[in-house]
Amino acid sequence: MKRFSRVNLLLVLAVLLLTVAPVALGLGSGQEPFTGADALAERAIVDNHPDYEPWFSPIYEPPSGEVESALFALQAALGAGFLGYYFGVARTRQRLRGSAAKPPHE
Repeated sequence: MKRFSRVNLLLVLAVLLLTVAPVALGLGSGQEPFTGADALAERAIVDNHPDYEPWFSPIYEPPSGEVESALFALQAALGAGFLGYYFGVARTRQRLRGSAAKPPHE
């Protein structure tokens, strides 16, 4: 097995483990096991300071948790696409510089 194949296999296994482990272990307590940090922070503030008034309101409030999750997933996908494109361009530029520096074989 080639080194790159082994590394790719290990990376895929690591991603699968990180994906399945939280679900299999039942991490999280409460009705929503995957509550975001924003909801946890809001709950902590309300518990500690019940009379607290927020000084800022969101520009757009999604109508449901599903829409909010979809928008978050879209944001993550766009970010991943941008990073993938950037690293692909950087690698291609590096390869082209390396091939331009080598003299052609005769």
